[in-house]
Amino acid sequence: MQNVPYSHRISQVAPSAIREILKVTQDPTVISFAAGNPATESFPAGEFSAIIDRILRESPGSALQYGISEGYAPLRENLKSYLKSKYGIGRDFDDTIIVTGGQQGIEMTAKTLLNDGDTLVCEEPSFLGALNAFRSYDAVLKSAPVEKDGMDLERLEAILKEDKRVKLVYVIPTFQNPSGRVMSLEKRKGLLSLAEKYHFMILEDNPYYDLRYEGEPVPTIKNMDDKGYVVYCGSFSKVLAPGIRVGYVTAPDWMIAKLTVAKQLSDVHTNLLMQMTVDRYMREIGLDRHIEDILRINVRKRDLMLAALEENCHGFMDIERPFGGLFIWAVLPEGYDGTRLCRIAGSYKVAAVPGASFCVDDAKPYPAIRLNFSLPTAEQIEKGCALLGKACEAYRKEV
Repeated sequence: MQNVPYSHRISQVAPSAIREILKVTQDPTVISFAAGNPATESFPAGEFSAIIDRILRESPGSALQYGISEGYAPLRENLKSYLKSKYGIGRDFDDTIIVTGGQQGIEMTAKTLLNDGDTLVCEEPSFLGALNAFRSYDAVLKSAPVEKDGMDLERLEAILKEDKRVKLVYVIPTFQNPSGRVMSLEKRKGLLSLAEKYHFMILEDNPYYDLRYEGEPVPTIKNMDDKGYVVYCGSFSKVLAPGIRVGYVTAPDWMIAKLTVAKQLSDVHTNLLMQMTVDRYMREIGLDRHIEDILRINVRKRDLMLAALEENCHGFMDIERPFGGLFIWAVLPEGYDGTRLCRIAGSYKVAAVPGASFCVDDAKPYPAIRLNFSLPTAEQIEKGCALLGKACEAYRKEV
């Protein structure tokens, strides 16, 4: 029996819909397209094993002792150099902190910037892990639709004109989660211009940037940030392995100073052994070669799922072809609801995530579902899409 009420902050936050769905997928007979996981076969387990063994033989005290909250110094310097040379990220006023996965970077940014009642504007749909983090700090959430070329900046500016408490705008501009869409260069420049005009910070969440299968890269927003309006959140989860829980935030030094305090209140420092492992991996093996291996795996699975969806669900769902990332966004006809389709699909032993889960108001019907192609095997993709086609046909007969 509960005798003491929950705090207001936590009582208004529901469990992650995806985490709840993943509980269902513990059933080995369920084919899951619901995860956000990279391909398990892409993990550099052998290289990690050799690096960790060497670290624990040569520097066990350093690896297993407490570390500083900003992160393992060699990794931070390595990462700053990497970001600067590869993406043009990092000005003289910027600094970098190592965090425990990209989710912590998002959550700590919210903790650092948002007061109760401050307004945060996000894309709709958007990453539900971020939405829950923002809700936990009593932010007023408002949204602007994700168009084919990114956030609707006209809608954003309308919000900015009417609401003077907008402090933060959250975007995933490259291979957006869940839609897979890419914000155009014109809109990236436009968003930065609005930040300078209305004086808000941009949280650029960018875990999928390197997972491009076709098309030309678009510069990050942080690449163009000459005045310190962008907090850039990155992660090694999608390019090495999510279980290591190593991410990073690059932002103006005043912001990093406060993020360091926030981290001291949270977990003191990120796993030091994993930080050292990532640092040595980057120096001795290199990320780019490994990313090429990931791309070969993912593009094969993406194309297989696109073909299977076309065969089994054509005429019912509008299947968007992603140029990168881990997800396929499927839009249902008007009058249909993704949540209902996911329930029907569940009865066929297929798991997907309803589009409503990624919305500010997740109780409203939303005509889309998100499908992950990186984690399932080729056999699961073909079988699961066939079953999803049956679920679509069953739903069509209901309406």
